[in-house]
Amino acid sequence: MRFFIGLYTNWMNEWPVIEEVVLAADRLGFEGVLMPDHYMFSEEVMGIRQDRNATLESWIALAILASRTERVRLGTLVSPIPLRPPAILAKMVTTVDVLSKGRVVLGVGAGWSDVEFEGYSVWDSPRVRVEKVEEGVELMRRLWMEDIVSFEGKYYQAKNAVLEPKPVQQPHPTLLFGGHKNQMLGLAGRFADIAYIKTAEENLDLECKRFEEKKATVLQSAKDHNRSNELAFMFGSFHFHFMYNAFDVKECEGRVEAAEKVGAQYFLTPFPAGRQVDAMEQFAKEIVPSYS
Repeated sequence: MRFFIGLYTNWMNEWPVIEEVVLAADRLGFEGVLMPDHYMFSEEVMGIRQDRNATLESWIALAILASRTERVRLGTLVSPIPLRPPAILAKMVTTVDVLSKGRVVLGVGAGWSDVEFEGYSVWDSPRVRVEKVEEGVELMRRLWMEDIVSFEGKYYQAKNAVLEPKPVQQPHPTLLFGGHKNQMLGLAGRFADIAYIKTAEENLDLECKRFEEKKATVLQSAKDHNRSNELAFMFGSFHFHFMYNAFDVKECEGRVEAAEKVGAQYFLTPFPAGRQVDAMEQFAKEIVPSYS
């Protein structure tokens, strides 16, 4: 089992916390840290925060963090592929992968924040956004793996595009799919290196049941695309109730045991706001050694 930390923010006001957590994760031997990739949040989602739209550009922030760390993997959960031109995103991700010596994880999603799409891009129907994810990932993979790319898709085009240098990770940077609906689960089976299956259940038994149901959908898609042995699964949560409750190492241990039982190779956890590093140190001391 390998352990990722879920940061709950890319807000400017939280930058000191982000730095502290990432540096501690590097020191304590966590596998990776994932941060949100959003420009704007709706009032319905983050109405309690007056600074909800004072966000950092996550890929630029990750480049800074990569320069200050040695081994921890760094990425997003998730980057909404339809928000940006995917060829530009491919170049951004490659740059961070090269500068970090191969430590990037690209979280792949279809987007959910309508306000940021309306502000910075185009807010399409769920079907179109998923189609854009599929086409965008196809284009990015070709840019990462081919010398010269010409591409004529329904939504994206490229003519004699050259992406150099190539990523350190071969054949491409780690792709972590974060969708939970059937179309995105199908794309995870087709493209993902890691499939993070998000469940919204607070009851652990029910959460495990939902995970296994969705995992079966991913595995069937992987089988259909002859890549059953090419992906791993991530179990865990970004949920706020885990962040703001008192840290309970026994509860975390139970969730790690559940992740192992449902066949996940990665475990994702946030740590409580205000004492992240203390909780991380306890987790690294009391839980991680049993799964090394």
